[in-house]
Amino acid sequence: MNLTSIPALQDNYIWTLTDNEGKCLIVDPGEAQPVIEKVKANGWQPVAILLTHHHNDHVGGVNTLLEHFPDVDIFGPQETVDKGAKTVVREGDQVSILGLVFEVIATPGHTLGHVSYFSSPYLFCGDTMFSGGCGRLFEGTAEQMYQSFQKLNTLPEDTLVCCAHEYTLSNLTFAAAILPHDPQIMAEYQKIKDLRAENGISLPTKLEHERSINLFLRTQDPDLKKALSVDPTGKPVWQTFAVLREKKDHF
Repeated sequence: MNLTSIPALQDNYIWTLTDNEGKCLIVDPGEAQPVIEKVKANGWQPVAILLTHHHNDHVGGVNTLLEHFPDVDIFGPQETVDKGAKTVVREGDQVSILGLVFEVIATPGHTLGHVSYFSSPYLFCGDTMFSGGCGRLFEGTAEQMYQSFQKLNTLPEDTLVCCAHEYTLSNLTFAAAILPHDPQIMAEYQKIKDLRAENGISLPTKLEHERSINLFLRTQDPDLKKALSVDPTGKPVWQTFAVLREKKDHF
């Protein structure tokens, strides 16, 4: 399979997977034109669209794509039905596309109905997990997002995290401010800073790598708890996550 990220809007990525025959899967098309241009340039044949949640920067291109490719299958959670989803998917469902079987994982937090799709090694996680960070809590709670992260963290270490935004530098700038003496975070911050200065793309990232540089996957880290002044005594396990997300909101 060939994995491609198509830049869209301000900082979105629309992900595509194509097989050797040019059949194409599209993930979270926030706008149609970049996809149409890429499809025509490569002679691809779109066969399916996966939607993670209902926000317009993830579904805004669906109707126009349907005008060009009316036979495409569209999968998404209940909250995307009025955005073009033809088949509603839920936790534990399986979606077969291009010879791959995608497991549907409920990952609420950013929105209440947000889902992610996993077929090894590909994880399309929308606005749940970013490289070095996590999505904003627009509808869900910190506890829900923490639990969603726990689910994704059980996937294999070679999982390719295909998130939907180029937020890596922003996330690592925050992480470096929280743990300025952490060698892994500081090295990654400098690497991504240099990469983005050349307009390079920081994604996809591997889950194994995220476990070392993503603070939202390190909420049991004593250094992080100390930096956040979190007293774990009598607190629920997701409390550190909640404090971290609130600090990121105001960073």
